[in-house]
Amino acid sequence: MAIIAIGAWEWARFMGITNTSQRFAYAAITSALVASIWYALPVQQTWLVISGLQIEMTTLLWVGVVWWVIAALFMFSYPKSSAFWAKNKLIIALFGWLTLLPTWLAFMVLRTNNYALDEFQGAQLLMYLFMLVWSADVGAYFVGKSMGKHKLMPNVSPGKTIEGFLGGVVCAAILTVIVGLSLNWSSDEFSKALLVTALIATVSVLGDLTESMFKRQAGVKDSGTILPGHGGILDRIDSLTATAPVFALCYVLLA
Repeated sequence: MAIIAIGAWEWARFMGITNTSQRFAYAAITSALVASIWYALPVQQTWLVISGLQIEMTTLLWVGVVWWVIAALFMFSYPKSSAFWAKNKLIIALFGWLTLLPTWLAFMVLRTNNYALDEFQGAQLLMYLFMLVWSADVGAYFVGKSMGKHKLMPNVSPGKTIEGFLGGVVCAAILTVIVGLSLNWSSDEFSKALLVTALIATVSVLGDLTESMFKRQAGVKDSGTILPGHGGILDRIDSLTATAPVFALCYVLLA
């Protein structure tokens, strides 16, 4: 919740809010929304013995996924799409909640999976998600730096290249193969995992580019300054905000 609250504090800059009390208010409202979900859908009852994940949580994950489809459309049509939302603080605030709340929920869903039988399984799922995103970032960076020639989305992030994107997908796929071999996955498990890996690596770039779009529209280089030399919390978790709901939903549907 602390990470989400700081992310909300930084998101307020995308709304054009610089007043400290107003930024604090947005972060407080976001935290209250998280607390409300936590109260209404207790994490101890996240996974039901017979039916699996609570239907309400599955629905909220779907809402998060639908938001990222819409965000992709905004991003691909930027800057034309900004005419719809750029000057409306309430809409940008809603975008922030659609970004941050499903992220928190996805972390809870993954972390509590099979907790009664193995308290570390959920932590391993989260770490696997983190490693997929990190490996995609690393692959995209090095391949993009060494071979990148064709711009991916120059209107949003001039530094991203198609070659870097493909390098990130390949790097994430290599990680999945290593994990699968170490866990003796079957061919069916390998097929599902590689498909999910390609999806997560792609969505990871979407999260990065979407935040870049909001930063560009707001005229800021970084989302914040809480991490010296690295920017803000949103700069570190932008890919995770997009991938966490998608990964959690894939796990619910395919596991």
